[in-house]
Amino acid sequence: MFSKILIANRGEIALRVIRACREMGIKSVAVHSTADSDAMHVRMADESVCIGPPAGTDSYLNVPSLISACEITGAEAIHPGYGFLSENANFVQVIEDHGLKFIGPTAEHIRIMGDKITAKETMRELGVPCVPGSDGGVDSLDEAHRIASAMGYPVIIKATAGGGGRGMKVAQTAEDLEVAFSTARAEGKSVFGNAEVYLEKYLTLPRHIEIQVFGDGKGNAVHLGERDCSLQRRHQKVFEEAPSPVITQEQRQRIGKVCADAIAGINYAGAGTIEFLFENDEFYFIEMNTRLQVEHPVTEAIFGIDLVREQIRVAEGMPLSFGQEDLVINGHAIECRINAEKVPEFRPSPGTVAQYHAPGGLGVRMDSAIYDGYKIPPYYDSLIGKLIVHAADRPTALARLERALSELVIEGVETTLPLFDALLKQEAVQTGDYTIHWLEQWLETNPEI
Repeated sequence: MFSKILIANRGEIALRVIRACREMGIKSVAVHSTADSDAMHVRMADESVCIGPPAGTDSYLNVPSLISACEITGAEAIHPGYGFLSENANFVQVIEDHGLKFIGPTAEHIRIMGDKITAKETMRELGVPCVPGSDGGVDSLDEAHRIASAMGYPVIIKATAGGGGRGMKVAQTAEDLEVAFSTARAEGKSVFGNAEVYLEKYLTLPRHIEIQVFGDGKGNAVHLGERDCSLQRRHQKVFEEAPSPVITQEQRQRIGKVCADAIAGINYAGAGTIEFLFENDEFYFIEMNTRLQVEHPVTEAIFGIDLVREQIRVAEGMPLSFGQEDLVINGHAIECRINAEKVPEFRPSPGTVAQYHAPGGLGVRMDSAIYDGYKIPPYYDSLIGKLIVHAADRPTALARLERALSELVIEGVETTLPLFDALLKQEAVQTGDYTIHWLEQWLETNPEI
């Protein structure tokens, strides 16, 4: 087993990995920018190393500094968390070149799934159902018009290297296509350094369903059911639950087996998430994330499995500690992503946390790195906490979430807590009858939250 692991991240996900390491008897190394010197993950780790100034490009994305931190501390492996360098194939290659271990899939698998066109082609070959669309990149507006006309409108133009909702534009009609096409290309170039785009049929009322998969890198893989991430704003997930209120056991087993077989077929190692749009009882592949997801706690809750612990074990070359037959869903779990943002504008709200009190009780988990007096820096993502509840069924989980939200106190900065208080009163949320467009439509008609 590894004796020491460096966590190449910050915030709650860094804490999450540190806790798993501690339970496994593994020493942890935190890295931090000068802006994060007082961060909780720095306090909780066994060792810490400052890797640069506040800007992420100069610290958490600074590969030479991360490698140096490993050499200084004697860390044998790097856990990337999510975001930052977690899906950077070049980073993985550098780690391996220095005789270190990356806790995640191979550089090849990250590279394949990081390119949306290659990922789609690979998944189609592996038998995974895909959204109808162009066979590859679309280089000209004339070609885009031809493909869109053949598919039928509306269509969505996506940057090949895109992610997180960036580089995605919808064209409802042929008249919209020119602006959507040029804007998606420009955004792809500026954000990801790659202007290539492709076209897909735009599904009008889909849900966002993702399948958690896990492979041992030796041709063995399992799926851990689905998560429903349909409550989104600007393609950013807000509220996630497992299992989905609309997926049947037969559908779960069918698509789960397809996904597990697909990653087993490419000898995938570690955690991964295969994301789908789901409409009219059909699944359509959109992308695969080759890392731990922000919303992984809801899967952990219903299966009673520590996914980070399993990541570390597989990276060590150990077999999966469970088989498909061991994975039985227990109850229902829901996660709220809490951001330091002022609603309804969703404007970032960095500042000092004057008071923080986490909720507790049966079936309540709060993943956060804030504390009384903590100064939320303005340089990074605004996510400051994840509230996760677990109960025997969905109605009880919703009631538990409402109770936990009433106990949660975060003062001194604006947060998105009022959004969840309002959402839980909505019939669509109570019944689970919503699509990926529901939240934005609701926000448009409810400007005062």
